[in-house]
Formats: sequence, C-alpha cells, structure tokens
Amino acid sequence: MTAVFTSRFNPGSAEATQRRTALQARLHALRALEERAAAASARSLPQFDKRGQLLPRQRVALLLDAGAPWLPLCTLAGYLQDVKDPEQSVPGGGMIAGIGFVSGVRCMVVASDSGIEAGAIQPMGLEKILRVQEIALQNRLPFIHLVESAGANLMRYRVEGFVHGGTLFRNLARLSAAGIPVITVQHGSGTAGGAYMPGLSDVVIMVQGRSRAFLAGPPLLKAATGEIATEEELGGAEMHTAVSGLGEYLAQDDREAIGLARDVVAQLGWGVAPRPRAPGPTLPADDLLSLMSADLRQPVDMREVMARLVDGSELLEFKARYGMATVCAQGHIQGHAVGFISNNGPIDVAGANKATHFIQWMCQLGHPIIYLQNTTGYMVGKDSEQGGMIKHGSKMIQAVTNATVPQITIQCGASFGAGNYGMCGRGYAPRFLFSWPGAKTAVMGGEQAARTMQIVTEAALARKGITPDPTESQAQFDKIVAVFEAQADAFYTSGLLLDDGVIDPRDTRAVLAFCLDTCAEAQARTLRPLSFGVARM
Repeated sequence: MTAVFTSRFNPGSAEATQRRTALQARLHALRALEERAAAASARSLPQFDKRGQLLPRQRVALLLDAGAPWLPLCTLAGYLQDVKDPEQSVPGGGMIAGIGFVSGVRCMVVASDSGIEAGAIQPMGLEKILRVQEIALQNRLPFIHLVESAGANLMRYRVEGFVHGGTLFRNLARLSAAGIPVITVQHGSGTAGGAYMPGLSDVVIMVQGRSRAFLAGPPLLKAATGEIATEEELGGAEMHTAVSGLGEYLAQDDREAIGLARDVVAQLGWGVAPRPRAPGPTLPADDLLSLMSADLRQPVDMREVMARLVDGSELLEFKARYGMATVCAQGHIQGHAVGFISNNGPIDVAGANKATHFIQWMCQLGHPIIYLQNTTGYMVGKDSEQGGMIKHGSKMIQAVTNATVPQITIQCGASFGAGNYGMCGRGYAPRFLFSWPGAKTAVMGGEQAARTMQIVTEAALARKGITPDPTESQAQFDKIVAVFEAQADAFYTSGLLLDDGVIDPRDTRAVLAFCLDTCAEAQARTLRPLSFGVARM
C-alpha cells in the first residue's frame, strides 16, 4: 500500500555534514560559472547604452512575466570547449535559453547573447539552440527568438559548422509546420544564414535603426558584385516592414519590440489554468545535499531521494522484494502521478526484468517515468552471463527506447557503462535530463579503466617476455584515471550538452514539477499543423 516513507538517514552525522560541505562547494562553483557568462555580457553595457539598446538578459527579463517560474537550460554549454583553462572558459555558448511564461503562456525563449563577441554563433551555441528547438517541438512550446548575432566567426570557420547549421533553419520550418508559433524579435543584425531566422518565422518584429537582415552585407556585396549599397537599403527595419514584407511590426526601440512580442503571444489564446497546489514532502529537501557521497562507490538508498521529491513523502514500491538493487515506485509530484526507477546497486537480471515490467505498467497507466540515475551499470560475471544478463538488459533498453510516456532523467550520482543507456541517458532522448553537481558519467570508473588497461598491457608484455616497469605502469594508471575523471565531471559533460543543465539538488522537485506541467500542457494542447510552415508573403 501507499505509505509515508520512514527515513533512516541521519542528516546530523559527521558523514552527512562532510557531504553537504562538499556539495555546497560544487554549487558555489556552478553559480560562479553562470555568473561569469552574465558578467562577460554585462561588460558591453556602455556600448549598448550608447546605442539605446538593452542587454540580452534585460530583454529576456522584460519579455517574461514578472514573478513567474523560469527554467534556464544548458547554462554550462561550451564550458571548457572554447578554451581549456577552467578559469578563463565562458560557459553558455553565447546563447540564453529557457522555458518561461510570456503573457501567461509557457514558451521556449532563446536570446543571442550579443554582449559576448557581438552574439557570434559558437559551436556549442549551435548545439544548444538545436536542443531547445527539439524541446519546443516535443512539448509544443511557442518558440520566441530574440536575435542579434554577428553570425559565424569567420576567423574560426569550420565547414562542418556551416553544414550542420542548416538544421537550425530546418527546425524552424518543422516548428511552424507542426502548428507551433515561431516569433522573432530582430534586435540587431542577421547576416547570410542568419537572415533565414526571421525568414522562417511566423511573426517578425523589427527595431527601427537597429534591425538588419540581408543575405550579403555591404562588404560582401561589393566584393562579390561591385555593387555599393547602404545597410538600410539592403536590409534595414524600415525597408523590410514597408518594402520586402519580411517584418510584420516596426518598433522604435528594444522595449517596444518586447512589448509587441508579449502582445503577439497574448493573442495566441494558449494560456493554461494553473494546477492546484499539492502537499509537499514531509522530509526536508535540504537533506538532498548530503545523501550522495563524492565517492560514488558508497551505497545510497535512493528511496531516501524519492521520499524528498514526492507529495507527502508517500511512495508505493513495486516488487519491493524482487530485484531489490533496482528500485521502482509510484508517487505524485505536485499532483502528477509518476513512476520512479532508480538504483541501489548494479542492475542484475531480476532488476532488469522488474524495470521492464514497471516501464510497461507505467505506459499502460499513462504515467510519466522519472529515472534517478545512480548506477555502476549492469551486473557482470559468470553467473550473470549464464543467467542471460545481455538479453534481459536488452529487454530493459527496448522498453526504455519505446516507452510511450514522457521520460525525465536526473543524474544524481554514478552513470556508468550500459547503465547510462538502461536508465534513459542522453542517447535515449528523455524529454528532459538534468544533473546534480556531483554526478559522474563514463563508460566505466577511472580506476576500472586504468586497471583494465594495466592488465592488458602487462599481458602483452608478458607474451613478449618483458617484465613491466612498475614506475611506467603506475604513470599509465594515473594518466588514465585523470583522463576519465576529468571527462566524467558533471560540469564537463554539461559543457558538451550531455544534459539540459546542472541543478541544485534542493530544486529537483520544483524542476520536475515544472517539466511535468510542461509535458501535461503539451498533451492537452491541440495544434493545427500545416503541410508546410507559414510562408512569408
């Protein structure tokens, strides 16, 4: 029966205190990285003031409903991918993105961070906008794009970026054809490919004296054809709203443009009544800071995590006595009925079968599934292999892949090996995936990898009659551990867009509730798809 979970966790223990201190340090580092991007953009304030413009974050704040929830996405995109120095890398990919409310409508909002390198498109910034476009498409969210971009940085030109960049424009057409409004506010320049951002939008708002959209700007036009023309003649706001028809609305400044965007959204008629509030957990969210050890080999009862996320801390555990290392349970988050799958150890044959059964049960009920990852992977060894671990693990992966309900993943601790796959990792397209600051993702643990290579190397040397040098062997071991540990780190993997953001564990319930609301609204929303996206006339 459903029962209030009885916690055995002691948050006052010395071990819990040590874990809390370590995680708080990680959270401090996370906020410092996010602030680094905002500070880098804010350094352009004098230039923006001189031009009578708002900074990108000011535009987003003005667009969003005051006091309404805002879920930022992919804030660490590009971390350590621009430069390798952790003290110099600026995360964010030159984009601000998230889900928030505009005139009472839940929307996907994307803004070029033109305070950094004039909004030039960065490689991971491209990946970021592609990801949030996919989220908008899956969850039927109006897509609002605040554009001011210098386009690609030609000094760092890569042909694959040019080719892959076409997906951005394809996605705009897919959104429009699906019946999802695409609204662009052209705050500044959109050159070459960037001109297709307004061109593939349903509604375009331009700013007098600032908006520019042309396939070839004056320098390229002169170089290619010898023709001389001004920016306004080629692609100014007044020309596009009065002559070419690229823009629907002409605003005098950024503030008026944002106000027009809010008016356009208000006319969609897509507002949704708020859900009634549900009782919170009886156990404190603050405990989530100290439940997970930095040493992910230390066992954790993941029911303790679930109980701090669900309404009233009430859980109905599924097959509690079978496959006990895999935990499946039902509960509610802000009134949403959900199923949880998590790990109290490696996934064995019984655990894989249990999870497969539970996934099918949740699909039959229509309940979203939440994966709380803390797995070292599938069980290995002679008994497991003979017991059919491969086929039973594959059966679980089949269920995850083909589940018919929204799936949301939180990487709480370890996400190693094929356990990452079976627990709905990034490759299995969960609706949303977030990481806790101490989470680690890898094909295996660093020491496991190093020990495996050590055994292989020593065996190869032995076949040649060579005695391994202990110093060289240890150096190789340490090097492999360092490589694996650096790449497993949650900040590094988030920089590669392997999640949708790193979150404070204490915010997990609020983030899940927001995502579940988003999924529920998408299911309830009736779209009017077209054979093609809205064509500009």
